[in-house]
Amino acid sequence: MNESDLSFQTQIEQALEQRRTLQRLRQRKVVASPQGATVDVDGRLLRCFCSNDYLGLANHPRMIAAMQRSADQFGVGGGASHLVSGHSIEHHRLEEAFAARTQRDAALYFSSGFMANMGILTALLDKPDAVFEDKLNHASLIDGGLLSGARFQRFLHNDLSNLDKRLGKTQARRKLVCVDGVFSMDGDKADLPGLASLAQQHNALLMVDDAHGFGVLGESGAGLCEEQGVSQAQAPVLMCTLGKAMGSYGALVAGPQWLIDALIQFARSYIYTTSTPPPVAAAALEAFSLLDDEAWRRDHLHSLIQQFREGADAAGLSLMPSQTAIQPLLIGSDADALAWQAALEERGFWISAIRPPTVPEGSSRLRITLSAAHSIDDVDALLDALIAVKALMPQPASEGAA
Repeated sequence: MNESDLSFQTQIEQALEQRRTLQRLRQRKVVASPQGATVDVDGRLLRCFCSNDYLGLANHPRMIAAMQRSADQFGVGGGASHLVSGHSIEHHRLEEAFAARTQRDAALYFSSGFMANMGILTALLDKPDAVFEDKLNHASLIDGGLLSGARFQRFLHNDLSNLDKRLGKTQARRKLVCVDGVFSMDGDKADLPGLASLAQQHNALLMVDDAHGFGVLGESGAGLCEEQGVSQAQAPVLMCTLGKAMGSYGALVAGPQWLIDALIQFARSYIYTTSTPPPVAAAALEAFSLLDDEAWRRDHLHSLIQQFREGADAAGLSLMPSQTAIQPLLIGSDADALAWQAALEERGFWISAIRPPTVPEGSSRLRITLSAAHSIDDVDALLDALIAVKALMPQPASEGAA
């Protein structure tokens, strides 16, 4: 029997069964508490080391109060798209704050990071163009690049020489180099000055998705561009999300005025969707004030990162080379990663096992994330649990470890 002879439902069920057989079937857990160092997961209190709430702002009383005040004043719905009647003063203030923080000319507020990346790439590129993406870029960048219709190439991870060769061969009308600032599954950083130099040499534009760097990196929390001293001229397209370190929701794109003008006119994921509720933008705006008023959160997070890495190194744990809040522990097989996850959960820790297709075959891992909401004792307890589980499990792969 040909596959086409099977019913639609049967074909989908077979695909699901294949994923289940490979131990790659994704499942949701129900959280019945605010985000924090400890959360209620399916009725159990667990120490959470898998959230992207890097600064511990998602349940901050000032952000809750800002959202409540805004709801009292503006209600809870955006009402329409930004280009009809949905562009609230709360959205506008947030855009202005982001442009000022990142030292860009202007900014635009999208409903999510995925929508922002899809909108940017499809607005700026078409069939005569070319996009060059790091091999480990986020799915939203990959999907946006493919959807744009531009000639799509992926260069080796953080390999400037490989990118240089690819740029040198293209005859495309427009050339866009597109990278994560901090890579979401590995935790390492892009070399933005090197990428910017190459882009300028080849008359290309550099786009940076700093979803995991903004709020955490840089002297003022403005992200990897600030940390590495990269200006708007060097990286004209900057996208940052608000649902991670900033504790709220949505995404902002900043750059020269011509970029923002173009996105308003051509980014379909901005034009044809209802705006984010104004109270959500108000909460995000309050997070910008907290970046200044509670800068200790960044300092505390970085000290926890150092504490964790030193402890893991002493215990012989195979951490990947990351200096960010994302600290992946390389395991290897899908089954082993799931076994580690289950054993840690038994000990009261919630850490996600990340498996293919999210990461390459044979590199399943525990994606451990640290937050300013964690204490020194939390990290010590995590290290103790990892050491105890390590004694019970097959040894993690050492390839790629720091």
